[in-house]
Amino acid sequence: MLTHAFMALTLVGPPKAPPPACSLGGPAVDARWSGTIPPASTADPPLRVVTDVPLPGSASRFDYQNLEAASGRLYISHMGAGQLVVFDVRAGRVMANLDGFPAVTGVLGVPAEHRAYASATGDHAVVVVDDSTLQIVARVQGPRFPDGIAYAPEQRRVFISDESGRRDFVIDATTNTVVAQIELGGEAGNTQYDPGSHCVIVAVQTANQLAVIDPATATIVRRITLDQAVRYPHGVYIDAAHRRAFIAGQESATLGVLDLQTLQLRQVLPIGSDPDVLAFDPTLGRLYVAADSGVVAVLEERDASLAQLGWYRAPKAHSVAVDPATHRVYLPLADVSGHPVLRVLVPSDSH
Repeated sequence: MLTHAFMALTLVGPPKAPPPACSLGGPAVDARWSGTIPPASTADPPLRVVTDVPLPGSASRFDYQNLEAASGRLYISHMGAGQLVVFDVRAGRVMANLDGFPAVTGVLGVPAEHRAYASATGDHAVVVVDDSTLQIVARVQGPRFPDGIAYAPEQRRVFISDESGRRDFVIDATTNTVVAQIELGGEAGNTQYDPGSHCVIVAVQTANQLAVIDPATATIVRRITLDQAVRYPHGVYIDAAHRRAFIAGQESATLGVLDLQTLQLRQVLPIGSDPDVLAFDPTLGRLYVAADSGVVAVLEERDASLAQLGWYRAPKAHSVAVDPATHRVYLPLADVSGHPVLRVLVPSDSH
């Protein structure tokens, strides 16, 4: 009996520590900019084409991409075709082309849940895919226009921008049910999780703000009002290691660099008009900002600031992804000689 009791006690173990709290809370703040915006770069294109890989489906609009670096799997939202393309960046080929995603916008693979999540705006739903079988396992209804997607790992919650619904929807990844709807006070741009602060950050584009959300309580704990030098924020990327956020202003065609410690703008730089998707290569410190105007701005971190390297132009190149292992850049293009392709590029200075 004593042996059994001892075994039972040892199996219980110490209590789990509570998840870290969101640490960007506090009163509202204005992120001001007092500098000047430099002229756009006139440098030669900093990227060169490796190949164009034919993609399935119609010659129609693409939207977000998401690269799972560990698996080498690239999810591509083929919005115009209502399909989710799964591309193997290591083999350089399409693994699957999934139907059932009408007007798909945002996509995010979450290996911890063995799931991928995609925003099917045509169904006003978030579609959940098993990443092993690539079968649809759930459709979560609710958002009017679901768009960007983020995942908070400690709470196992998925956050979805409802752009025209002016909310962020919160889904419990363990049950595929909506557990909260967060009123933003304006149209929702991109939603990102910041592992440095353990907060979710949402661009509220019509309010010219960032809303900071505590993922545990699903409440807004701070609002950051952006200077008019960065107007109508939509695309957002969090560089957690350097405690900064890159914010693309659609109306101003500028990129704001927000210090996540002081909550002030460090820089404002020109980018292509109507910017949309951002991608970051942490190994090279290179940021790519793709725009509907067909311009991909390429910038590089140097001495705690960003330097312009130049622009690459391709028709409707408003979605970009990058593989930090190979530094290859991926641009899905809707219509190249009447067919969709995935353009693969590398930095011009690579060998």
